[in-house]
Amino acid sequence: MAVSDPTLEVEFDLLRTGASFVIGCDEVGRGALAGPVAVGFAAVNSSVLPIPAGLRDSKMLSEPRRELIAPLAAAWATYSAVGLASAAEVDELGIIACLGLAGKRALAELYTQGVDVAGSIVLLDGSDDWLNKALATPLNVVTRIKADRDCGSVAAASVIAKVHRDRLMIDAHGEAPGYGWASNKGYGSAAHMSAIDLLGPNPLHRKSWLKISA
Repeated sequence: MAVSDPTLEVEFDLLRTGASFVIGCDEVGRGALAGPVAVGFAAVNSSVLPIPAGLRDSKMLSEPRRELIAPLAAAWATYSAVGLASAAEVDELGIIACLGLAGKRALAELYTQGVDVAGSIVLLDGSDDWLNKALATPLNVVTRIKADRDCGSVAAASVIAKVHRDRLMIDAHGEAPGYGWASNKGYGSAAHMSAIDLLGPNPLHRKSWLKISA
């Protein structure tokens, strides 16, 4: 697969429509068996500097590279935030509702930082606007397939959220090392599934997902 560097072409096009910010948005942990789902935001405006060298969609970067790039991405974005929804909430509400819940929490953090959320455009990776489904007052959301690959703000959101969630799973590994979360980050690797069979589920597991996997 050819490596693709993101640009800010889409963001500048959207900013020219009068938006205060373009808020890049991506989710992490949607398909994991354990741990929270995370939604990252990276807000940029017309004064944004060039994209940091090496910033790409988190899936295109190794873990050491993500650790190096994440603080650069957070410093580059005018504002950034990560929201979480827990495994228990995923079991109770379902994953789509929890994407919206995590996004709503991250938006609240952006608002407290001073972002004019209502006057901004959210650039969301993918084709489904799961964010507005969770909001009482809809925002201006633009969906774009492969935005995490092509758009700098979404790539930044992707890396910031990925590193944030990965660190949570590494910390969780210290409390429950038998599941290998430091390496699998809660995803359903063969070793992780074997550990669940041996040890049983942990409170951080999405119990409804284990039933599906079984």
